[in-house]
Amino acid sequence: MPLSDAPLLRALAGDRPAQPPVWFMRQAGRSLPEYRELRVGTRMLDACLTPDVAAEITLQPVRRHKVDAAVFFSDIVIPLRLAGVEVEIEPGRGPVFASPVRTTADVERITAIDPADLDGTAIAEAVRLTVGDLGDTPLIGFAGAPFTLAAYLVEGGPSKEHLRARAMMHADPESWNRLAGWLSRISRRFLEIQRDAGASVVQLFDSWAGSLSPADYRAFVAPHSRAALDDIGLPTIHFGVGTGPFLGDMRLGGVASAVGVDWRMPLDEAVRLIGPDAVVQGNIDPALLQAPWPVLEAHVRDVIDRGRAAKGHILNLGHGVPPETDPDQLTKIVELAHGER
Repeated sequence: MPLSDAPLLRALAGDRPAQPPVWFMRQAGRSLPEYRELRVGTRMLDACLTPDVAAEITLQPVRRHKVDAAVFFSDIVIPLRLAGVEVEIEPGRGPVFASPVRTTADVERITAIDPADLDGTAIAEAVRLTVGDLGDTPLIGFAGAPFTLAAYLVEGGPSKEHLRARAMMHADPESWNRLAGWLSRISRRFLEIQRDAGASVVQLFDSWAGSLSPADYRAFVAPHSRAALDDIGLPTIHFGVGTGPFLGDMRLGGVASAVGVDWRMPLDEAVRLIGPDAVVQGNIDPALLQAPWPVLEAHVRDVIDRGRAAKGHILNLGHGVPPETDPDQLTKIVELAHGER
């Protein structure tokens, strides 16, 4: 099958394959015992930057679950690490930055780094190794969205409400826009490296956008996310968590080929907000992966049914795979989706 006929790419073009294409966010690793075995003794960011390890982890869920796409194994802070920003992943906490970016001087210091200088050698090699083994299965490249990256940078690590980042938007909008604009270029450069090495689709993750009001999202965030994806030359997916109040804006004025929808809103209701001419992705509730199969099966069938309201539908979770998930549940979802007519 030519790659252009892959169900995921057909769905992103607004076509309706016989079965809805399915993949899972955070499918690369997380719940797989083979992933945990491979990661023994290797720190997260080191695994991301070791090409043969990153490629193997990316391929594992494709082999096991027979999903319709691979998603590149990496982390949203990797492009910042490649740009020389000091960051580590603390187990049980997440990304932690040695020097938070909170003042005008901090912003001037970090934005002096040229995104064009980002060394993507290891990333490009990992993508090439992966694509070489995928055959007719497309690879999805990804990057963190400017707001989510800024939220980590300004707070210095994970936060529930991202108060400092949201405060900067209003207290010092010039610095905010300078920082978010720089992060947009960093994310775009990371996506371009994956594109040039063979990725067929890219997805922008805005994990913390749900902490924003619609007005703040439109004024301070959407323009920078749009710049990260505009004219990138590949189909694009834009996903955020808790973005129901401004779901229509997630299309970024038509720049996004598809909008990811989290689990909070029935998919047909989301389509009414996004538009029936849009392609949507989602939105199985990750919590239901812990439910007995008959309960999960009924939920998945309901998601597929509601997804028919959209021009195209990519079956996925409404967020990432929880680490404690039984991998067999994911395999069953794929088998169910591939049996749909």
